[in-house]
Amino acid sequence: MAKQHYSGGCQCGSVTYETEADLDHTFTCNCSRCQRIGAVLTFVPREDFHLIKDGPVSEYLFNKMVIHHLFCPTCGIESYARGIGPDGMEMVAVNVNCLEGVNPRSLNSQAVDGASA
Repeated sequence: MAKQHYSGGCQCGSVTYETEADLDHTFTCNCSRCQRIGAVLTFVPREDFHLIKDGPVSEYLFNKMVIHHLFCPTCGIESYARGIGPDGMEMVAVNVNCLEGVNPRSLNSQAVDGASA
C-alpha cells in the first residue's frame, strides 16, 4: 500500500487533521503510555500532516521527554503526537485508531518493545 490521504481527529471534533500515510507500516508499542491507550501508530514526516482544526490540546511528556503526546482536554483522545525521528527530522506519530474509515485491527502492525527503550 502506498501513501494515501486520510482524515482524522479526536472523538469530540475539537482536533481534526489530514495526513498522507502508508498504513503498511504501522506499529503497536508496549511502553507505559501506548499500551495503556491501545495506540496503533504510523509515523509521517511533519510536512505530510496538516491540522485542520487545532482545538486546545494538553501535552504529556515522559521518559526521555522527546515525544510530545498531545491529547484533547475535552474527550481525552490522543490522536497524534510530535517528536524528532532518529534521523533528526520532525515526525508526527498518528494514532491510526483516529483515522476515518480505517480498521486498525485489520492491519499487520509490527510490535515494538518501547518498554525496554
